[in-house]
This record gives sequence, structure tokens and C-alpha cells, in this order.
Amino acid sequence: MEGSAQSAVTVRLEDYEEGFLAELARLGYASRSREAQRYLLRHLSRWLASRGLAPYELSEKVASRYAADRRRERSHLRSERALRPLLGYLRRLGIVPAAEAAVPESAGEILLARFAAYLASERGLAPATVSSYLFQVRPFVAAHAEAGRWSALAAGQVARFAARSAAGLRPRSAQVRANALRALLGFMWQEGLVVCELAGAVGSFAAPAGAGPPRGLSPGQAGDLLAAVRASGPAGVRNEPMVALMLRLALRAGEVAALLLEDIDWRSGVVSVRGKGGRLDEVPLPADVGQPLARYLRRGRPAGTAHRQVFLALDAPHGPLTASAVVSVAGRALAHAGITGPGAAHRFRHTAACGVLAAGGGLAEAGQLLRHTSPQATAVYAKADIAALRSIARPWPGAAR
Repeated sequence: MEGSAQSAVTVRLEDYEEGFLAELARLGYASRSREAQRYLLRHLSRWLASRGLAPYELSEKVASRYAADRRRERSHLRSERALRPLLGYLRRLGIVPAAEAAVPESAGEILLARFAAYLASERGLAPATVSSYLFQVRPFVAAHAEAGRWSALAAGQVARFAARSAAGLRPRSAQVRANALRALLGFMWQEGLVVCELAGAVGSFAAPAGAGPPRGLSPGQAGDLLAAVRASGPAGVRNEPMVALMLRLALRAGEVAALLLEDIDWRSGVVSVRGKGGRLDEVPLPADVGQPLARYLRRGRPAGTAHRQVFLALDAPHGPLTASAVVSVAGRALAHAGITGPGAAHRFRHTAACGVLAAGGGLAEAGQLLRHTSPQATAVYAKADIAALRSIARPWPGAAR
């Protein structure tokens, strides 16, 4: 028996209805959305009662069963995602069981969990980069971790897998997968899981010799882009400073998403940028970026939220934007401005770098704006302005000085 009818009626979900609706109002949900959530709560309560279940028995599995039943008879708010606001509220009150943490079970899952922890703590990689690495190496782990005997792994197996997995990929994609696999094998060697260093067996996958950075926007296109963003209504109040940060200060999408309120020093006119590898860099805040940013904070940013991230979702519950959401904003802005071509958020970053070169700056200055750690990382921009090579070129041995 799943539960007793007596326990199912002792505590009802309706007892928490008013508190839940007040919470939704505080989070910025519109009255229509709050009413829809009210009906969802009542429907779930009836469903539990019909099965003799009490609220404290509303586990993730039970919630999944409810969502499946609701999908068969309803067309609105019928997914497990629709239950998140309600379940989150009830979990914070301790009324329903806490969310179950995923526990790695297989040898491969355990290895991937350890590798993820290493990438985050030892390498200082951002969560999105860690997820990318795991995605790239998961097929390799699945193919070789069945018995969990990594000590038998040989260089030939690594080389064959690397070659097969690169087939059909673009050179850049093959490079990304190879880098992730090398990182995994290096970690395994460091942890003593393999008997010899195998990262070198991955091989290399060179990009085409003529490859260069995506083209930046022209000054006219940049102006059209900002005009299109400003004309996009309430969303434009938020999106304009996001675009300006990428277009003028060369911030990456993830850096825009990670920006906190305390990272902006208005008195000094600087912004602290949380970059790759846990770096924290201070960059100047020009007026054409600071003005739309201040306007958003005064008029556009949702009030009453505890989130410290600068940029929040337009819809309730107004959570912080992710890097992928920033990329989507950039892509939509380009489309609305009628600008075609590859790249979105990173194209804005290239625009900022090309602007330095067009204004007479050298690769060293462009590298400072991009916050590159080495001249080699910036050298790819030499094709945008070949004369800029002079700023980092070394004298030819024996040449006249």
C-alpha cells in the first residue's frame, strides 16, 4: 500500500497555498501565472489523495508519475519542470523530501565525477568548460570502463579511438575533443589509474593553415546592432549593457553572466571581470557602457531578488542568466539588426579586438583588452592587420639596428 488515506488528509497541500502564492508574488510572477500555479497545486493535491499518498511521500519518483499522468489529460503545466516552483517551495519548508542527489554508480561515472572535480578545483575551469570536457570524453570512458581496469589501457587503443572519433569532425571540433581526452588521460596518469603516460597517444589535429578569427562587425554594423537592441522594448534595457560589455570591453558570454553587483566600482570607474582559470581582472568602465548599465540597474533589473548577479531573466522567478542565455541574446540581437554570418557573442569580442587594431593599436594592446595570457593567443589577429605584427616582432639575428 502506497500510503494511508488518513495520512493523506492529515496534511494537505492546500494548507500551504497562500504561502506559496505569496512566494510567487515576491519572485515577480504575474497574477495569471500565480493562478495557474494555484490550480496546479490543487490538482496535485487531489492526485495524491486519490492514491492514498501524503505530501511527505511526494518524492521525485512520485512527482514524475504525477507529471506523466497529467500529460495524458492536460495541455498546460504538464511537465516536471512546471512543478519546480511548487516543489522548491515545499522542500524549503521540509514538507516534501529533498531532491535526490545523483550518485555515480558505474566505474565510468565515478571516474567522470572525479575528473570533473579535478577540472574545477585543480585546473580552475568554469562549469560550462567542465561540462564540455565531460561531454567530449564520455564516449571514450563508456567504451573502455566496463570492467574498470584502466591499468590495461594501451597507447594503441587511445590512438585508434582518437582517430575514429575525429572522423567527420571539423578540425576545430577535433582539436577540442583531443584536448579533452589528453586532459582526462593526464588526470588518470596523475591518479595512478594507468601504468604509463598516454596523453601523447591522442595525436594532433591541426586546423587549416588559412584559418583566422571570425570577422568583427564594421562600425556601421555595430551602430545598427545597438539601435536594434534599444528598440526591442523592456528587454532592450537589459540587453543593451550586455551587448555593450561584449562589444566594447570584449567580455565573454560567461563573463557577462558571472558579473556581480559588487564587481562594479562606480566611484573608480572599473569593472572586475571573472575570467578563465579563476582570474579576476579590472577593466575600465567607459561612459558608453556605464550609462546603459546604470539605466538597467535603476529601471530594468527586477527588484526584491536576493541574487547578486547583475543580469537576470526577464520572467519570474528572475534567476541569473547562464552563458548560453547570453549567447542567445547576442544571436537574436544580430538577427534583429539584419546582420548575418557566423558567430554571436564571440563575434562581439572579435569586434572589440579589431577595433583596437583599426585605431592604430598593436597586438599587445589587443591582447590586454582580450585579457590573453600570452602573445601567441593574440597572434591570430595578425591577419586583421598585418602591420600590427611589428609590435611583437623580434629583430632578425645580425640585422642592422
